[in-house]
Amino acid sequence: MPTPTSQRLVSLDALRGFDMFWILGMEGVAGGIGHASRDPASQLFANQLSHAEWQGFHFLDLVFPLFVFVSGVSLVFSLSNSMVQKGRAATVRKLVTRFLLLYLLGLIYYGGISAGLDHVRFVGVLQRIALSGLVAGLAYCLTGARARIAMVVAILLSYWAFLSFVPVPGGVSGDFAEGPAHNWANWVDLHYLPGRKWDITHDPEGLLSSIPAIATCLLGVLAGEYLRNSPSPPSKKAGTLVLAGIVLAAAGWAWGVQFPVIKKLWTSSFVLVAGGYSLMLLGTFYWLIDVRRWRAWATPFVWIGMNAITLYMLDNLVRTTDLSKALVGGPVAAACGAWGEVLIYAGVVAINLLIARFLYRRQIFLRV
Repeated sequence: MPTPTSQRLVSLDALRGFDMFWILGMEGVAGGIGHASRDPASQLFANQLSHAEWQGFHFLDLVFPLFVFVSGVSLVFSLSNSMVQKGRAATVRKLVTRFLLLYLLGLIYYGGISAGLDHVRFVGVLQRIALSGLVAGLAYCLTGARARIAMVVAILLSYWAFLSFVPVPGGVSGDFAEGPAHNWANWVDLHYLPGRKWDITHDPEGLLSSIPAIATCLLGVLAGEYLRNSPSPPSKKAGTLVLAGIVLAAAGWAWGVQFPVIKKLWTSSFVLVAGGYSLMLLGTFYWLIDVRRWRAWATPFVWIGMNAITLYMLDNLVRTTDLSKALVGGPVAAACGAWGEVLIYAGVVAINLLIARFLYRRQIFLRV
């Protein structure tokens, strides 16, 4: 038996940081470039750093599922070590504690109870990461690889069948238009999701669409198991991940002809497309950073990746956009004319990078 890979993968921290980088100010930079310049390249960049309105897939639509996927990969390494050192029961307790902490942070991120219980956002980005990580982690601790593969298949097929062939009350089956009366995910949120909903009547991180997000995390778990346990040479592992990603993304786009690729519904085709791109990125980062040992270029991403959740919370709580405006807004931004918006959001990126570097250099890692 080969010795499993147990050391920390620098590529995994870098990929997590690369993913988080795009929402720590870069979205605003792209939007500013799109407003300031009308040339085709600038418009393409701005378009890709915005979400598809409904059907379709832009680069920014990959950020959230990639983070969920990477969380699944990370679970394999952290839980494997925990089960060896502390046992299965203690590891399960650790999973539940992580879920509760992440869920609480999610509530705080959206304002908690500050506006009253009726305005609490019970679902959201961190809440979805918490739930998918809990279920995928329990699956890793309590089942085998074949059972986990079966879970992914069952989730994707059942979600597809339910949304495609079961009529929504007052509607028809197979209708994937936006709106609470058109699809089951939005209908369930309208009738059963309490508190504040992001889209008034429904939520892109709603109740029903959280189920296929678990499949995204499980895909990460399966990729992590392959990286950790496969006897294949590292370079072959990287190539296999990229090839598997190409196949998965192609399958997702083909499925999307009937079951559209829609992030707000987290459709099964979206899971495959996002999972495929995530596998390609994982294989590429693994080959560049852990196989070829080309690491200098990824240093800022490692800074971010080692404190991703912390930076995500701080960006909201510290209001880095307001801080950047205080430093380079007003007359400074005005002097740049149409490019002033770009300057302000470039300042947001710089502030987040400085915070990430500060935490990394002082070995302050707040992990959940």
